Amino acid sequence: MAKEKIVLAYSGGLDTSVILTWLKETYDAEIITFTADIGQKDELDGLEEKAIKTGASKVYIDDLREEFAKDFIYPMFQAGALYEGQYLLGTSIARPLIAKRMVDIAIAEGATAIAHGATGKGNDQVRFELTAAALTPNIKVIAPWRIEEFRQAFPGRAEMIAYAEKHGIPVQASAAKPYSMDRNLLHISFESGMLEDPWFDSSADDVQEMYVLSVSPEKAPDQPEYVELEFEGGNCVAVNGVPMNPLQVMEKLNELGGKHGIGRVDMVENRFVGMKSRGVYETPGGSILFTAHRKIESLTMDREVMHLRDSFISKYSSLVYNGFWFAPERLAIQALVSESQKNVTGTVRLKLYKGNMMAAGLKSPVSLYNPHIATMEADPTQAYDQGDATGFIRLNALRLKVSSGVNGASGVN
Repeated sequence: MAKEKIVLAYSGGLDTSVILTWLKETYDAEIITFTADIGQKDELDGLEEKAIKTGASKVYIDDLREEFAKDFIYPMFQAGALYEGQYLLGTSIARPLIAKRMVDIAIAEGATAIAHGATGKGNDQVRFELTAAALTPNIKVIAPWRIEEFRQAFPGRAEMIAYAEKHGIPVQASAAKPYSMDRNLLHISFESGMLEDPWFDSSADDVQEMYVLSVSPEKAPDQPEYVELEFEGGNCVAVNGVPMNPLQVMEKLNELGGKHGIGRVDMVENRFVGMKSRGVYETPGGSILFTAHRKIESLTMDREVMHLRDSFISKYSSLVYNGFWFAPERLAIQALVSESQKNVTGTVRLKLYKGNMMAAGLKSPVSLYNPHIATMEADPTQAYDQGDATGFIRLNALRLKVSSGVNGASGVN
């Protein structure tokens, strides 16, 4: 009788390496590992060999960077998504793509289950499993960190290292980096270790080696640099006059933003599971793209369309953060967002300087800004009669006067 097959989301780190062996022993199963290349760079070096040595029967390492940029990052930025006013959702938006490909592999390989190394305290477990439920509702999900037997065997890092040594698992584990990190095309996140103290200064000189994508603003060039982003239908299609696909745009903007110390965020956020957590993020390219997109919208989007789309930002951001990317309500909001972006076309010029992005020019062939109407000088088009504002104000004040008469006017000094 053939063994059960389990597809494991595999990073090659201590946790997933130990989980690979533990799953194989506990379930007497064939373990197929899957790693998504979504921009981790050299973190993927040697991963296939490591997985095979650890006991994987088959290894998938799929380059999903283009799909990630085009079908996940770009639509999310069109929606103006910003979780709790600060977080550009770099980790959150990657998880549904990873889970989507995992279930595709599981179906192709005839696997009965998928497994992940996300903890029972975090958001990623929810993101992986809600995606699986939405796309392949009958597939089994194994989450070792939620299994009592696994937690008893590995109450701490020392036990995992000892297990790895006993089983000949080729991992490198040390306390040299007292924090965890997660990297992709959009950002790098840092948490745990010394960052669990919200009073810890993540901008201090002695922790600058933690950062990967960006220099500190203090060490950024003393001269500003200008960058021009061209948009068509809400998507950036060129940088500094060079046509680029979404992946190329993200790579170029990461380079520019990192050089000028842009995109660092240190925040305490609200996890879906009910606790607060502290995270530090580097999102250099994403920060530039997000800002430029908002700027071109200000020139080209109808006021009521913009306000309607903006009314969904908090809801949309929470859906992404909480793992509901494939939920019907996110898809419905996305349809509205896509409609809102049809006129978002033009060029944005930004000045990058020591962690800052400053608007340095906007232009569009479909601009809704009319200088003849907006001017404080005489309007040559006669499109706006300032006297019309008298009746406009009177009508809007009517309900306030009625309410005041009923409820009593407040004193005015």
